[in-house]
Amino acid sequence: MNEPAYPTSARPLLLVDDDATFVRVLTRALTSRGFEVISATNLGDARMLARRHQPRYCVLDLKLGEENGLRLIPELHSLVPDMRILLLTGYASIATAVEAIKRGAHDYLAKPVDADAVVRALLDGDNGAEADDDDLPDAPEAPLALRRLEWEHIQRVLTECNGNISETARRLGMHRRTLQRKLSKHPVRERPDGEG
Repeated sequence: MNEPAYPTSARPLLLVDDDATFVRVLTRALTSRGFEVISATNLGDARMLARRHQPRYCVLDLKLGEENGLRLIPELHSLVPDMRILLLTGYASIATAVEAIKRGAHDYLAKPVDADAVVRALLDGDNGAEADDDDLPDAPEAPLALRRLEWEHIQRVLTECNGNISETARRLGMHRRTLQRKLSKHPVRERPDGEG
């Protein structure tokens, strides 16, 4: 069986996620691909580990219990200016992706993800091409479906509320349970032109 060749020199990587099983599985996969993984389950531990280890890479979950991973991105950059940050989330939306990139994330992936996709996202920019405004998601040419527009609006307000469900429900004028039900559904997928 031919395994892909990965550099043998360890690359320090900070993994910030509050799902212990996910952390264990991704740590094992990334370690086998040449990364030296240190992990944190909350923002405070992540700051402390970033300060201590100065990792070159970070895989950061958007939702950390009641905390929002977006808040951590600028702080990590102030601690380690050249850190490449990949944001992971189960709540994929254009609004969140744009906000993550604005705050300094280099890439954004929706969960579930596989280790190879994570490695590609982390190392793509190491070839000299840095993220710029051209990497931001394009606004769609055709009008979005109503359900998709609602999903985008909910995600935008959720981002403004730093992931606080109760505050988001208040701002949207809906019951918290209704909002949670809407969030548990996956958004309508838009097909790019030419895909069939």
